[in-house]
Amino acid sequence: MDERDRRLLDALQAEFPLTPLPFRALGEIVGLSEAKTLARVEALQEARLIRQIGAIFDSHSLGYTSSLVAMRVEPAALDAAAAVVSAHPGVSHNYQRDHAFNLWFTVAVPPGGDLAWTVEYLHRRAHAQATRLLPTLKLFKVGVRLDMGGAGASAGGGYRESDRPAMGRAGLAPLDIQVIRELQEPTPLVPAPYRPMAERIGVSEARFLEAALSLRGRGYLRRMAAVLRHREAGFLANAMGVWIVPPERIEAVGSIMGSVAEVSHCYLRPTYPDWPYNLYTMVHGRQTADCRRIVEALSAAAGIREVALLYSLKEYKKVRLKYFTPELDDWQRRAAAAPERQHEQ
Repeated sequence: MDERDRRLLDALQAEFPLTPLPFRALGEIVGLSEAKTLARVEALQEARLIRQIGAIFDSHSLGYTSSLVAMRVEPAALDAAAAVVSAHPGVSHNYQRDHAFNLWFTVAVPPGGDLAWTVEYLHRRAHAQATRLLPTLKLFKVGVRLDMGGAGASAGGGYRESDRPAMGRAGLAPLDIQVIRELQEPTPLVPAPYRPMAERIGVSEARFLEAALSLRGRGYLRRMAAVLRHREAGFLANAMGVWIVPPERIEAVGSIMGSVAEVSHCYLRPTYPDWPYNLYTMVHGRQTADCRRIVEALSAAAGIREVALLYSLKEYKKVRLKYFTPELDDWQRRAAAAPERQHEQ
């Protein structure tokens, strides 16, 4: 990569423009023609630095119920357990981490789905020794942006609890759902990528973009952006810092940690007798030492000493969750018909 590639990747992570000619707009930012911008983006995607350009939505606002889940699995059975978990269409991220709770994943169910039962079902099918459901109790920040021009990871302002729309799914019109289905697919690398999306749902390009901008303005759409492959981009380490924060200090500490640029995620989650950590921060670094340095700085800034660092050892699955498609509903129906579910009922 040269300097313009790095600037282009930074710009793509910040915002892929919701304009008729987004690659031309990107080119103006980095000082390239539209054709050269497209050629570079294609080359970066072929080199596997760019995982996908597309929409990043807020699951909760769209009516989906989701959670982080921690499993403790016999190490020899970890790959098999991960395969069971990854087969669920609502699982978007699935990692091995260096802890007794060694399998960590995020799972979502559609409106009306039973998240607790789904996780229990996966627990049984994966033959896990223990499983802990860790839903978000409060979102302080989410938004990953790897700084390709420097040495760290930055999330900019990020997306916070206050950005979520109050109406939830009830505020979505039929056209909104059609636009969501289009935007969640990989963006085609053509000069006017939104035009074929609009044509497929039978509206003008202008009307399509108007609806997309409305979704963003109302908080359903966090942003259109590129997601990079961390390792290929040079960020070899990522660490989940889990903290024990006194309840009376949660708001203050969460605000402090969420304001740090190198923190991409900051959440409050429930605790268990065998899992006392209640605040979670994700940091990324080119080396493990970078992650340790960031966490040490967070500890000093917030005055919290009780922290464990869980590093990712293996990526089993990382995809964008797809909304308003039949896959999740079909999984729910098949699982509900399983013999053990029938026995429970």
